[in-house]
Amino acid sequence: QVQLVESGGGLVQPGGSLRLSCAASGFTFSMYGMSWYRQAPGKERELVASITSGGSTGYADSVKGRFTISRDNAKKLVYLQMNSLKPEDTAVYYCYGRVSWGRGTQVTVSS
Repeated sequence: QVQLVESGGGLVQPGGSLRLSCAASGFTFSMYGMSWYRQAPGKERELVASITSGGSTGYADSVKGRFTISRDNAKKLVYLQMNSLKPEDTAVYYCYGRVSWGRGTQVTVSS
């Protein structure tokens, strides 16, 4: 069955960087667009970044210029490189693809 497993979250100071990874299995990864979402406490889940099967990308305005989504089809991985992190980036980050969600990884930006 489809499985998405996120990793790479943690505690980072404002201005720092993290790279999230999502390992996919159970479907033909290269054929599907993939996305990263996030959900902060008390807020709705929001789309952060997406990448199509062809590699085209899109970003929420709040992360443009700071976050980069990428994929490695050979390894069935999708990444989210997050730079210049801000406290408002604190959230659980979820990988989404093939109509399935990962369990999420916590990102906390705090001094």
